[in-house]
Amino acid sequence: MTAFIRRLALPALATLAAALVAAGPAQAHGLVGKQDLPIPKWLFAWAAFAVLVISFVGLATLWRTPRFAELREQATLRLPAFLEPLCGLIGILIFSGVIYAGFAGTDESAANVVPTSIYVIFWVGIPILSLLFGDVFRAFNPWRAVGRAAGWVMGRVAGDGPEPVAYPDRLGYWPAAAGIFGFAVLELAIPVTDRQDPSTLAVLGLIYAAVQLVGMALFGVKAWSDRGDAFGVYFGLFATLSPLRWTGRQLVRRPLLAGTATLVPAAGLVGLICVMIGSTSFDGFTASSLWTDTFAVPLQGRFVDAGFSREHANTLVFTGGLIAMTGVISALYLLGCAGMKSAITGGTDSTTELAKRFAPTLIPIALAYVVAHYFGLLSYQGQAMAYLLSDPLGDGSDYLGQADYRIDYTWISATAIYYVQVVALIAGHAAGLALAHDRALLSFSSVRTATRSQYWMLAVMVAFTSLALWLLSNSS
Repeated sequence: MTAFIRRLALPALATLAAALVAAGPAQAHGLVGKQDLPIPKWLFAWAAFAVLVISFVGLATLWRTPRFAELREQATLRLPAFLEPLCGLIGILIFSGVIYAGFAGTDESAANVVPTSIYVIFWVGIPILSLLFGDVFRAFNPWRAVGRAAGWVMGRVAGDGPEPVAYPDRLGYWPAAAGIFGFAVLELAIPVTDRQDPSTLAVLGLIYAAVQLVGMALFGVKAWSDRGDAFGVYFGLFATLSPLRWTGRQLVRRPLLAGTATLVPAAGLVGLICVMIGSTSFDGFTASSLWTDTFAVPLQGRFVDAGFSREHANTLVFTGGLIAMTGVISALYLLGCAGMKSAITGGTDSTTELAKRFAPTLIPIALAYVVAHYFGLLSYQGQAMAYLLSDPLGDGSDYLGQADYRIDYTWISATAIYYVQVVALIAGHAAGLALAHDRALLSFSSVRTATRSQYWMLAVMVAFTSLALWLLSNSS
């Protein structure tokens, strides 16, 4: 096997290295206007080289028996009974404060706490917290807290009410996938003045909360929170990577990645993860001259000529681009699963079944994309919360004495951000490879078959990681 890998690796490495050395630098991108300096060509080349080396060497030397087959958890801390409802109450208060600021505060997005809270702290910060500390969002989830409180009150007042409808297996994660896609459309395709308007965000927040409460009332709080709540599921998937898990009144420790390895796939999980990776990829792609010059401007012109306003044309083009990028990610993954099926002698699993089974192994890649694309944004724009919390409505208040605080752009260098981005991508790829290898050992009859099946998954993960590196180095 080692000889085969060496024969396959050397030409691939040489070809890729030659292509990477010629790659031109450009700017990385980000949410709400964040921009970084170009990633150096040599760093991009060596990062991609390291990805391939880790992949091929790892495939040859990783464990021959499953490491995550038996989840070993150890209770670390016993929590007081009042803590869970207290966290839920804090979540409700934070959500209510954000909604109030959206309606009562200034319309200037840079001076209102709402846009930065949602696009930076919520969307980018919580995934990182989920990796470090487990599913913290679940404890503070405001609509989950309201649903649980309402169920408790109804139980005391009306006794045992009607049982919730059984959550359909075929529905799976599809509601969550639709919700994340909808947020991606808001973030990437809606005109900037609308997607950053505090009152618009407040209205959308209330609508989203109402949908969650209806889902909980229909299917039960736990069932809907585990499958249908887009943000709860999104953050929860990242939390499976964490060495910490909150369960009932206990905090338990477990091996890193063990939660992801034991995740039971359900319908819609492939679609959800492809949306997660595809939306971040498209965000990077929209900052490139290739997107602007080849796709966006010509297509917008055609829609305007057809009678659409420029804003509507922009929304249609960007929504179509988001769908197309998600389709590309899905096609790459399904192609890898089809190749995996062809590599398994006598296998009875379909490509769809393999795709569903191995979907959790892409969760580290999805988180790596988030960190790589948005770490600079969080590092800089996240500091704005100091003065935004001091003056959340933008009306001249100074509750915390920080209204005059200004973002410190010198606390971390551009070079350090580059290293974080590239290391995140390499680490995410290595974690995905380890999870895929472990799941293959559980799925197939022999080590040889499991290893052979992973040549294709290796190609998929290298493609995803190389795509992310290309986006970082070629965005304008």
